[in-house]
Amino acid sequence: FFPFGFALLSEAMADAPFPYLQATLAFSVAAYLFESYLDLRQYKLYFVKERPSNLRALISEKRFLRSQEYNADKMRFRLITNLFFEIEGTLCTLCFVYPFLWNGVPEWFGLDRSSELKRSLLFQAVCMILSKMSRIPFSLYSTFVIEDRHGFKSDEMTLGLYFSDLIKELALTAIIGAPLMCAFISLIRWGGKWFYLYVWAFMLTVQFVMMFLYPTLIQPCFNKVEPLPESPLKTAIETLASRKDIQFPLKKLYQIDGSKRSSHSNAYMYGFCNNKRIVLFDTLIRQSTEPEIVAVLAHELGHWKLSHTLKNLVIGALQMLAMLWLFSQFIGNEELYRSFGFEDTENATIIGLMLFASVYSPIAHATGLLMTMWSRKCEFEADEFAVNLGYAQYLRSGLIKLQEENLGTMVPDWLYSSYHHSHPPLIQRLAAIDSGAKALAKAA
Repeated sequence: FFPFGFALLSEAMADAPFPYLQATLAFSVAAYLFESYLDLRQYKLYFVKERPSNLRALISEKRFLRSQEYNADKMRFRLITNLFFEIEGTLCTLCFVYPFLWNGVPEWFGLDRSSELKRSLLFQAVCMILSKMSRIPFSLYSTFVIEDRHGFKSDEMTLGLYFSDLIKELALTAIIGAPLMCAFISLIRWGGKWFYLYVWAFMLTVQFVMMFLYPTLIQPCFNKVEPLPESPLKTAIETLASRKDIQFPLKKLYQIDGSKRSSHSNAYMYGFCNNKRIVLFDTLIRQSTEPEIVAVLAHELGHWKLSHTLKNLVIGALQMLAMLWLFSQFIGNEELYRSFGFEDTENATIIGLMLFASVYSPIAHATGLLMTMWSRKCEFEADEFAVNLGYAQYLRSGLIKLQEENLGTMVPDWLYSSYHHSHPPLIQRLAAIDSGAKALAKAA
């Protein structure tokens, strides 16, 4: 049905040029206005001074007020930032900034216009540098004012470390991104009408390789990664992983110095097949008790045991395939290029991808909302898995402590939360945990 409908749409557009530029800007503004409306709904709730009745027994008044102030600060900054970048993006599109850069690169760097790879790499480099320059002031304010004001910026996070991280990020982007872009463009040129299948296979391979390279080679460029020392915590995690009803193939346990930059806490898993690893932030180890950490990891192992990770990989792969197929239908659309001010469309694969990303935006928003709904379902299922393992009490206290220590949103607006948050609100999760624990006790 979809290819047939798309064929009819293409035929209709052949008779009258489709206003891609106007439609893209209209959607961008509409999405911005809707998301700003959601932000304002949530912003008003950050001025609630009285703890809701369902939080009074869980969160102290001091911690509640700190959370409200922190999130109000972040939301004010978010509203200003979003307005700035919406105006910036709209002006860049209307003033044809990107066609100017694309046409200027060959002249500025003395390139032959037919040298697609060099031209594309330099164009992307110029765009990335300009983008970084416009974002650095906002990033600095977020880190050194807002995060510092509310006690999350560590003393080690200096301007020197900030710009050191920025240089490393740019260097890694060049080292990894440049060859990938060249391979991407070359595959499209070589693959003919079936290029989307070859690019899809290539991108999946890159994705799997990066899942291994990031924690082993890239993460250590920014954080100190070391084996978790022998301790009751390590023994408890290994015991959890080896349970007969889990059988998680844990090979190594690591901890990283997340506190070097922020006091926010986290943990993650990575690895393939029978070679899995778990990484804990030192902030999580410091802020939570051993049983709470084990209970939170039981939740994370639930995602693995229930195949959520595998399902997400499959869903992501199918989404990528569908997107690349759609891209293959647009890449030769000269009207799309001209609508955005690009007259020189020969050897402009990277421009086609950039323009397609704008056209694809409505679909991306829709699929993003569906994935948020799916993620919430998975979170409830992983909580239930941990409860069935007997960790209800400590999962409950662990989630409350994570919410407190990270000053998470205490009074979420239902519409804002449904649209933005991949995890259900704390109160909903605790209610589900309590219900599951009662059902388990009754069954026993």
